[in-house]
Amino acid sequence: MNLNLTLLGQMLTFLVLVVFTTKYIWPYMMRAIELRQETIADGLAAADRGKHELELAQHKAAEILRDARLNAAKYVEQAAKRATGIIEESKEHARVEAERILTLARDEITIQRCAAREALRQEIASIALQGAAKVLGHSIDGAIDNKLIEQLIAEVADDQ
Repeated sequence: MNLNLTLLGQMLTFLVLVVFTTKYIWPYMMRAIELRQETIADGLAAADRGKHELELAQHKAAEILRDARLNAAKYVEQAAKRATGIIEESKEHARVEAERILTLARDEITIQRCAAREALRQEIASIALQGAAKVLGHSIDGAIDNKLIEQLIAEVADDQ
């Protein structure tokens, strides 16, 4: 056999293989490769989006935590103010109540003092009348009168 003819046969076979591959196999392979590239690109894009969304979520979570801390601090401050207000209100109420009780006690003391003075006046008047009756019932002797007055003073001192 001739070498040229063999070489020509191999070239024609190779050419048929190349044409067949280019026409029927190559488009499917390219489509599969392109689909794979698109899938990989979509996966990478999704990973980038996920990373970006994660960063946004972390920032938002940090902001929410900061706001929550600020709100908690505000609530604690408001509660402290309210507690202080309640304490001050209670102190004022207690002070007013103490003043009222003191005023009532002073009034009661004044009433009792007046009653005691009146009772003492009546007792002194009674004793003075008894003393005068004794003095007038006996003779008008100065020594006896002095003695009777001293006895009256002693009686008053004993009663107290």
